[in-house]
Amino acid sequence: MFTGIITAVGTIRETSAKGDLRAIIACPYDPDQIAIGASIACSGVCLTVVEKGGSAGDAWFAVDVSGETISKTAQNQWSAGRKLNLEQALKLGDELGGHIVTGHVDAVGRITEREEVGGSLHFAVTTPAELSPFVAPKGSITVDGVSLTVNAVDDHADGSCTFHLNIIPHTAEVTTLGDLKAGDAVNLEIDVLARYLQRMEKLRR
Repeated sequence: MFTGIITAVGTIRETSAKGDLRAIIACPYDPDQIAIGASIACSGVCLTVVEKGGSAGDAWFAVDVSGETISKTAQNQWSAGRKLNLEQALKLGDELGGHIVTGHVDAVGRITEREEVGGSLHFAVTTPAELSPFVAPKGSITVDGVSLTVNAVDDHADGSCTFHLNIIPHTAEVTTLGDLKAGDAVNLEIDVLARYLQRMEKLRR
C-alpha cells in the first residue's frame, strides 16, 4: 500500500532478460532500509525488490518486471536511463499525505496539453473510455505514482475523457512530472474508493 507521495526519483541503470525483465534502479535511498522482498512503487507500479546494494545516498535495487506489467504500463518506461518516481511501501503509523494507492496501473493515459500558468504547470490528460466513470472533479488520481487532485473533466463522444491537473513547482521539481510534455504516456491508477463505489452502483442497478 502506498500514498502517492514520492520520496525519491530513481534511474534505471541497466536492464537484462532473465525470463522476466530484470531492471537495476539507482536511487538515493539507504540500502540498509530496503528489505529483500519489500515493495517499492516505481512510477506507480508496485514491484518487489530481489537484490540491493550500494551505500546510503548512492544505492541500487533490482526488480523483475513481467511481460504483463510491461504491456500495461507506459511505453518505453522500462529502458535504461529512464527516470522513475519511487515510493517505499506505507508502514503502520506513517502519515497518509496523499490518498490510498495500490500500485496497480489501471490504464495508460496521454498528456495532450502542457501549459505554464503562473508558477505552476497545467496538464490535460486523456484517458481510455473504461477509466472515464472513475475520474471526477476534485477527486484523486495517481499519475506515474504521484497522488494528484483532478481540477476538471471533459467528456468525449467516444466515451473517453480528458482531465485537468495543476502541478505546483515543488511537485514538478521533486518528481518526473516536470519533465513531461504533450504526447507522453503516463501510468494511471484510479482512486480505490471510486472503484468500489462504481461496483456498488452497478450491483444496485
